[in-house]
Amino acid sequence: MQKIRHLFTSPGHNYVGHHGKAPSEHAIEKHESLELIAGKGITGDRYFAWKDDYKGQITFFDQAVVQAVRDQFSLPDLPCSTFRRNVIIEGADLNALIGKTFSIGDAEFVGVEECRPCYWMDQATGEQSVEEFLKGRGGLRCRILTDAVLAKGECELRVG
Repeated sequence: MQKIRHLFTSPGHNYVGHHGKAPSEHAIEKHESLELIAGKGITGDRYFAWKDDYKGQITFFDQAVVQAVRDQFSLPDLPCSTFRRNVIIEGADLNALIGKTFSIGDAEFVGVEECRPCYWMDQATGEQSVEEFLKGRGGLRCRILTDAVLAKGECELRVG
């Protein structure tokens, strides 16, 4: 059994398109549930209808990786929102979902690729080498295949 621990959206891009400039300061919004629209993304999120068939309509991140960063870099109070992923999930092997169709409740997804960390991770956390530490475990970019509501709490992730 898996557990969705946190759900986030942001209305704007803090890092994308800001190379060589300071990041923006769009807030991260916490949610109890997210409205998912097939082929478009999450209602209210910065990537909603951003590009046709965009590969990152929703992003997942492993709660265990959040804790590993906190432990490795002595950041016990580092918020999960720092990673700017939509869904923080516990008990799922996200890399194993690349190229696979999977569902959580009524929501169906296809795992597209690792959500590779970028150099902004060092700035976002205030620590050097976080980007390097996250390589291979930066989360999962997905396309949304069904309109659904995704909620926090215990869930079952089904592959296929």
